[in-house]
Amino acid sequence: MIYTCTMNPAIDLFTEFEHFAPFVVNRSTQEDYQANGKAINISFILKKIGIDSTATGFLGGFTGDFIESELRKKSIGVDFIKVDGITRINTFIRSGDKEYKAVNKGPEISQTAQEKLLQNLQMLTEEDMLFVSGSLPKGIKDEIFVEIAKLSRKQSFQLILDISSDRLIDCLDYQPFLIKPNDEELAQLLGVPAFKTDEGLVAGAKKMLDLGAERVLVSRGEKGALYVDKENILFTTAPKGKVVNTACAGDTMLGVFAGKMLQTNNLETALVSATAAGSSTAFSAGLSDLKDVPQLKEQIQLRKVVV
Repeated sequence: MIYTCTMNPAIDLFTEFEHFAPFVVNRSTQEDYQANGKAINISFILKKIGIDSTATGFLGGFTGDFIESELRKKSIGVDFIKVDGITRINTFIRSGDKEYKAVNKGPEISQTAQEKLLQNLQMLTEEDMLFVSGSLPKGIKDEIFVEIAKLSRKQSFQLILDISSDRLIDCLDYQPFLIKPNDEELAQLLGVPAFKTDEGLVAGAKKMLDLGAERVLVSRGEKGALYVDKENILFTTAPKGKVVNTACAGDTMLGVFAGKMLQTNNLETALVSATAAGSSTAFSAGLSDLKDVPQLKEQIQLRKVVV
């Protein structure tokens, strides 16, 4: 079974205005409410390509009810820990060529709720895969990522991490199945300047393997993607298009990559499909419907590097 864990979910409110000015009433021309959270997005994406999953994490209040309802509508399993407070609402305002982003903190998560989540994850086995993605809400220290990594090693489930925490390095001791930093996050983790060459980027990804990661997928925005394991180094270019919103592109890439690997067991197919899908979401207001992925794949070039 596949599980996705989002500890700080949100409703994302996307609004558009002809003009947006301070100290006056601004009336939107368009609005859209979307259940969101990095691992929740992965559940939505997996469902779009025909793969079932169960979403877990923390939800509270009427906003939490909305998110759970949206997941159920798509026949996605839910197993959230209910908490006091209200799951956050983030607002994205577009006016002309400008975009404003208001991201809230969300409720504080009690120690009891955290322990309940870890107890639930102890039930996972070697037949399961767990995605852990996104930021942490108030009350949770990033040590929890290391605790989950320990559990994955103990229980032998496949752990996929897409987190910006520096504690990712400590998680590598427990050999996660896959990590997905972007190129900037990878440089920050290694304490080096931004990568200026492909060779430097590959060396950085290989360092993650040396530290314990089994596989590394690096999202590179308009430059495409890099995949590295002990036997393979693959680059993809990105297709061209008008970027509308990059917020969910990495989630889409990760979900499609893992999903296609499960469906096809073909690394090249998975990476090209994932790159196209990530770009498709970047060209959309929210998560892509993936209908343009076949056309976008035709633009992508895949390059193998000799290990």
